[in-house]
Amino acid sequence: MEEISMAVTVVGVRFKKAGKVYYFDPADLALDKGDHVVVETTRGIEYGEVVVAPRQVPDDEVVAPLKQVLRKATEEDNRQVEANREKEKKAFLVALEKIAHHQLPMKLINVEQTFDGSKIIFYFTADGRIDFRELVKDLAAVFRTRIELRQIGVRDEAKMVGGLGCCGRELCCASWLADFAPVSIRMAKEQNLSLNPTKISGICGRLMCCLKYENDVYEEAKAGYPEVGTQVVAPEGDGKIIAINIFRQTVSVELQESKAVREYSLKELKIKKGRGECNCGCPARQD
Repeated sequence: MEEISMAVTVVGVRFKKAGKVYYFDPADLALDKGDHVVVETTRGIEYGEVVVAPRQVPDDEVVAPLKQVLRKATEEDNRQVEANREKEKKAFLVALEKIAHHQLPMKLINVEQTFDGSKIIFYFTADGRIDFRELVKDLAAVFRTRIELRQIGVRDEAKMVGGLGCCGRELCCASWLADFAPVSIRMAKEQNLSLNPTKISGICGRLMCCLKYENDVYEEAKAGYPEVGTQVVAPEGDGKIIAINIFRQTVSVELQESKAVREYSLKELKIKKGRGECNCGCPARQD
C-alpha cells in the first residue's frame, strides 16, 4: 500500500540580506513576496521579509512544529526596526570603547539587536579564544538586557561587512549566497587556474566561493579524457599526458625521447597497454 504524501502550506521568511530562508505557517494572512512580517523564533520575536510566497510543500520538508506568522508588519513595527538600527550603531561604539578598555585582542564586526529588544548580539573575530566575561558584565550594565558575544570566522565577516570581489561585483556571500559550500584547492586545479593564492582567494583570505560554481561541469567534461600521467603512443612517438584542455578538446603530451610537449586530439593517440592503461572509456584508441 502506497503512503500518501501530505502537503502543508508554508511561507518563506528571511531575516537578513542573503540569509537563510525559514518556513512559517502563514495562518489566514494574505501574504505576498516582499511583505514584512513579525514571527516568533527560537531567538524571540523577529521581524523579517517574505521571500517565498505561500505555497504547498511536502510534509517531510518541514521541520515540525511549524510556527505561525504573528502578523503583517505595521507602521509601528517598521519604526521599531529603525529605532533598533540606531541603537545598534550606538552599541557598536560603546562596545569598541569597552574592548579597548579591557585590552582584548578581538575585532568587533557587527552588532544586532533582536526585534523585541530582549537581546543584543555582538559579532567579533579573534585569532584564539577570548575571555570576555568582564566585557559582558560591563555591556550588560550599560544596556540592561541580555548580552551575547559570538565569535565568527573570516568568511562570515566578509558576508556581514560586504565589499567587491575581483570580478568587480558585490560579494556573492553578501548579496545572495545563503550558505558557504566547501571549496578546495583541487577545484582550482581541475579548472586549470593559477594556484597563486592572491588570484584564487577572496577578500576574506579563503578560496573564492565561485570556484565551486562550475566545478561539476569541469569534472563531467574531463570524465571522457584519460587521466594525467597516462602513457600513450603519439604520431611522433611514445609519451605521457601532462595536461587536458577541455575547451580545445585536446591533451598535451610530453614525448619520451625529445621531452618536447605536443598537443593532440584524442583521435591521434593510442593508449599504451599495461602500466598507465586508461580505463575511463575515452575515445582514444587502445589497440
